[in-house]
Amino acid sequence: MKYSESLKKNRDFRSVYENGFSYGNKYLVMYIKKNEKNINRLGISVSKKVGNSVVRHRLIRLIRESYRLQEESFKCGYDIVVIGRVSAKGKVYREIESALLHLGHLHKIIDKDEG
Repeated sequence: MKYSESLKKNRDFRSVYENGFSYGNKYLVMYIKKNEKNINRLGISVSKKVGNSVVRHRLIRLIRESYRLQEESFKCGYDIVVIGRVSAKGKVYREIESALLHLGHLHKIIDKDEG
């Protein structure tokens, strides 16, 4: 089983935004950047535009759980920042998981036979 860490520092988020590549879909935007390590670091950001703290934290938990359960599918060595869009408000787990996997395939960080 792989192990992922969280991106916590503002400078790490900024580095991914400025030097990474992004793709988006209806519910999420994903930025990735190689990190020269053998693990992935995941950062999740949800704006106050999405809703109050209960709504935002529910979306954060859905994104984190989607990644955790699909972690084996993702290639190692990336800093990943996932941003929740307003349209993701009130969506169920399967929709968020599908959006996350879709972005992973677009970035080519998910093996073709998995996910």
